[in-house]
Amino acid sequence: GYGHTVPLSDGGKAFCIIYSVIGIPFTLLFLTAVVQRVTIHVTRRPVLYFHVRWGFSKQVVAIVHAVLLGFVTVSCFFFIPAAVFSILEDDWNFLESFYFCFISLSTIGLGDYVPGEGYNQKFRELYKIGITCYLLLGLIAMLVVLETFCELHELKKFRKMFYVKKDKDEDRVHIIEHDQLSFSSIADQAAGPKEDRKQNEPFVGPQSSTHPDGSAG
Repeated sequence: GYGHTVPLSDGGKAFCIIYSVIGIPFTLLFLTAVVQRVTIHVTRRPVLYFHVRWGFSKQVVAIVHAVLLGFVTVSCFFFIPAAVFSILEDDWNFLESFYFCFISLSTIGLGDYVPGEGYNQKFRELYKIGITCYLLLGLIAMLVVLETFCELHELKKFRKMFYVKKDKDEDRVHIIEHDQLSFSSIADQAAGPKEDRKQNEPFVGPQSSTHPDGSAG
């Protein structure tokens, strides 16, 4: 939120809180679903194609692909839009336009620069809709680039440095407990049918043994 448009009444503030509590999680779910599907087609399949089709190393292909994807994203969503904003906004230079793109797509959103605020601007409503689409697509592109870099093998090794390592004794205790539970469950399962079979069988008393002469033993 840039902060240049704010609710003034108590009802407007309450509605803004409720709307944000519901809207932000759904927005995150939407972005996560879209980024996962885009990453499959933009990152994983091209890397796998060059690795399988041409026999290149998968790590090298992933690094080159991540750098190229980052360069294309920065060009398409930072430099080119900054040049466009510097032309459409009368009092913005290229640095201020690039600053707006960075602050917006990094979700900082300070609100000190907001495009389309001049009422004498031509096609102002269409301009606002275009800015909204640009911000949404740019945010998705930024998340795809971050996901691509996070999948690099070198960054995965770097992230493992900050993970909490488990003690070997704790792991052994967990394995023993798991094995004991598994064996006990197997024994219970095996004993269950036997007990049911015994309950279903008719009661049989001790058989009396008879001698050849006919006398009971």
